[in-house]
Amino acid sequence: MTNVFIDGQAGTTGLRIHERLASRGDVTLMEIPESSRKDPEVRRRYLNEADVVILCLPDDAAREAMRLLSGNHVRVLDASTAHRVAGGWVYGLPELDEHQRGKIREAARVSNPGCYPTGFILLTRPLVDAGIVPRSALLSCHAVSGYSGGGRRLIERYEARSAGHPESLWHVRPYALGLDHKHLPEMSHYSGIERAPVFSPMVGHFARGMLAMVPLHTDTLGEGATVETVHDRLDARYRDEPCVEVFPLGDDDALDGGFLDPSPANGTDRIELFVYGHDARILLLARLDNLGKGAAGAAVQNLNVMIGADELAGLTL
Repeated sequence: MTNVFIDGQAGTTGLRIHERLASRGDVTLMEIPESSRKDPEVRRRYLNEADVVILCLPDDAAREAMRLLSGNHVRVLDASTAHRVAGGWVYGLPELDEHQRGKIREAARVSNPGCYPTGFILLTRPLVDAGIVPRSALLSCHAVSGYSGGGRRLIERYEARSAGHPESLWHVRPYALGLDHKHLPEMSHYSGIERAPVFSPMVGHFARGMLAMVPLHTDTLGEGATVETVHDRLDARYRDEPCVEVFPLGDDDALDGGFLDPSPANGTDRIELFVYGHDARILLLARLDNLGKGAAGAAVQNLNVMIGADELAGLTL
């Protein structure tokens, strides 16, 4: 039995992790009584008495929580951005390479990946490792997410808009136009490229679902690279990964009248990868539920690896 304390249980990700763990027979959820929720000493005690702490907090609050730990006897899984490229932390993406599961299993500190980086990294890392995409490559990533990826405040804004102005919903809207998004360090570091990509995220007026897209010019790739070799490399890398599905090359059956819907992976903890293109240009696409494999589902998967449980316990594929 593993004692787990979710610090930030009331947030979007924390609530969904709690729902997945509440009925588990191998996990005991430690919950601060309502009357003591604002008592800092009670929180400190719970943080230090758990076997595993899951941080579902803003970055600064996550760093502050780490300062409250009195030693390394408590294992930590951090869902914030605060420690994703920090020394002493293991990146919680089991599919990153053949060694990552073992690192997560043994780690005292694990950082849960971001939703956008999960798609970008799983699309590009195998190609970088194979020399198909040079480490010096100048990449771009265009992505769109449902508004639930922005947390409670954004959810409330979009839901209020839907209720008050159903005839005038917001269009897909780009953001982070300063081109310094907080996900960039992990996107470049764990994909293996030397320079951060140009990353242009967008939010759509739908609750959940996500697409991440990486365009490639074949004449910038390794010698002999083609759309077929790119697809074959991804297919071979993830063939035995239960949470990753690689669709057939140029799969028209996945399209709806020529369009790729961001929502079919909703309610699951898998990520779906696609390759489209021809001799000159290639488009890599990843589709996932930003609240599933992009957040709570990834955290549960990491927790399972950390405590030696069935990796797919509590997941939906």
